[in-house]
Amino acid sequence: MTKQELALRIIERLKTAYPQAVCTLDYDQAWKLLVSVRLAAQCTDARVNVVVEELYETYPSVEALAEAPVEEIERIVRPCGLGKSKARDISACMKKLRDVHGGKVPEDFDSLLALPGVGRKSANLIMGDVFGKPAIVTDTHCIRLVNRMGLVDQIKEPAKVEKELWKIIPPQEGSAFCHRLVWHGREVCTARTKPHCETCCLSDLCKQAGV
Repeated sequence: MTKQELALRIIERLKTAYPQAVCTLDYDQAWKLLVSVRLAAQCTDARVNVVVEELYETYPSVEALAEAPVEEIERIVRPCGLGKSKARDISACMKKLRDVHGGKVPEDFDSLLALPGVGRKSANLIMGDVFGKPAIVTDTHCIRLVNRMGLVDQIKEPAKVEKELWKIIPPQEGSAFCHRLVWHGREVCTARTKPHCETCCLSDLCKQAGV
């Protein structure tokens, strides 16, 4: 079986197991997802969803957050960890959205990458979830699982994993596939405990099944 054939079989199994898998960060506007994904670095989505409630209540628009003192942003987002650097990035990002993009999140991948605090993972998340464009989000779950499943061969660098997955994942499936990997990584193919291979829908496909 080729890696492309394996990928297609895994995609179909995960679709059945997690038909409604979506991003677990709460947002109703594109700029809020930009903020939340920055806060989610080394923090759980659940905690981010709680913390941003005060942030968005206090600063309900791109313009308001761009004008906010960095110290106040830091005070609110501190429970997410790395408060100083995250607050600085969020402030700079909102200022650039206001001053360069008219308060709108750009739909161009390179323009997203040019925003402060936005890397390939964040840009791909925005492209897929907000704009419905082909995207592959190589977060820690994705990297761990695709290596374990044999879709990539001992590659840990996010950009390199993304490049390899583009070769075998149909573009229209990438975003949803990565969301389903997150759900599967949290519920079955766990990182901090022994993976639950005995209940895994991919056990007969996974190269390390039963290990």
